[in-house]
Amino acid sequence: MMQMMAAGGMPVLTDGQRSADANNPRGYYELESVKSLSRNAEVVGQAEGKVVKIISSLLPTLPKQFEYRVIFMCRPLEEVVSSQNRMLERLGKEVPTTPTASVIAAFQEHLAKIKSWLGQQPNIAVLYVEYPAVLEAPEKEAGRICTFLGRDLDIPAMTRQIEQSLHREKSASRSAGTGGSGTKP
Repeated sequence: MMQMMAAGGMPVLTDGQRSADANNPRGYYELESVKSLSRNAEVVGQAEGKVVKIISSLLPTLPKQFEYRVIFMCRPLEEVVSSQNRMLERLGKEVPTTPTASVIAAFQEHLAKIKSWLGQQPNIAVLYVEYPAVLEAPEKEAGRICTFLGRDLDIPAMTRQIEQSLHREKSASRSAGTGGSGTKP
């Protein structure tokens, strides 16, 4: 999504500290200082008018004095767990032995809490974007994003960021032919 936003013409706030690697060959588009958001609210001040990647667990630490437009990427949790495990393997780290079903249940609980919290925030507008929908209809989803942001972004440039070869971890239903081809924005 960050690559799509940048290509569409939105300024993105990144620091380039985490460079491209085998897990993400096109880079991470991350801002390391965001990890200290709960202790350093100032980090958000520099993001005004820009796109910054924030993991869901840090959303409740956003300073209340700002208004936000959150594009919340929703990816099948089976794919998330598989992708994280493959990344650990590629890094030569041990993959946790926790059953996948337990990890998915924990993610589901976390997401339910975050979505509930987001729904109660008067200063946060949220657009939920389903990862499979971006893969199957990138122009339509890019259009939804433009409407949500109230910006005239370059939709063709956004959709060109979709690269088939980067969607390596597919859920069973998608790889069985029920979900179409995929990529990773």
